[in-house]
Amino acid sequence: MTHAATESIHIGASDLRIFPLGLGTNTFNNPAEPAEYHEVLDGFVERGGNFLDTADMYSFWVDGNSGGESETVIGQWLSSRGQRDDIVVATKVAAKPGREGLSPQNIAVAADESLERLQTDHIDLYYAHYQDDETPIVESARAFDALVKAGKVRAIGLSNFTPQAIDEWFAVSQENGFALPVALQPRYSLVSREYESGLREAAQNHGMSVFPYQVLAGGFLSGKYRTAADLEGRARAGAVERYLNEDGLRIVGVLDEVAAAHGTDAASVALAWAMADGKIAAPLAAATSTAQLDQLFAATALELTADEVAALDEVSAGFR
Repeated sequence: MTHAATESIHIGASDLRIFPLGLGTNTFNNPAEPAEYHEVLDGFVERGGNFLDTADMYSFWVDGNSGGESETVIGQWLSSRGQRDDIVVATKVAAKPGREGLSPQNIAVAADESLERLQTDHIDLYYAHYQDDETPIVESARAFDALVKAGKVRAIGLSNFTPQAIDEWFAVSQENGFALPVALQPRYSLVSREYESGLREAAQNHGMSVFPYQVLAGGFLSGKYRTAADLEGRARAGAVERYLNEDGLRIVGVLDEVAAAHGTDAASVALAWAMADGKIAAPLAAATSTAQLDQLFAATALELTADEVAALDEVSAGFR
């Protein structure tokens, strides 16, 4: 199953080209038993995908983990498949335990550690994962620029930054001739629409491609969590619980109606809504099975009507 009709896109002004869907890999948490993750990676590439999103902190929250497990799994896969040049790998620095923040020294060390885990000599897209108000932005921007000049990083991005901090990063970079960020990764979904207030404008002003995370809100917008009983024993219960109320379920109801009209599922509709009207370049979404991959790729080919987008905008307006 491929979707060759969906054209690849450039990431900002860089020469990186991707199929407009990123595979989130924060569930790749056990490098000792990577077979199921490698199966998902194989399936993603077989369907036309080439953009992997990870971070040095994934997945320190799992018992026994310290961060870097997702990068290690991806590195194993890249090494065994021999397709490195066909894959665009994005990773991030600032939140791994022991590697917090965006000091120049931390950025330099963390990048080398990520390269080692990924078993590669370059990171295609390297993000400043979280804004660091303790370190002057000019120092962080200089450190990222040094990685680009050294050939260790091809392009840089920002995640979880305020519009003001984004503007400052660009100002100091232009002033000093540093490499400019080409991508922005904010949280964005039908139940988290803050991106539309300021961040979207900042991304447009600076020509950044936008790759949002949590577009399915931890699985809530897939429609599989509708009652408290659905959360019992589920790993994502904490992330989903806050949406399991009248307002959240009203959104799921509209997703169901739109999905029925297109013969698809709620998850595909939620992703298609985020992609509608050019609001973003490509969504990031995780998959733990090839069946879930089919949902993600269906979304890239799904065109919602203006009325359907408007209905979803309206029912989720309280989440701006």
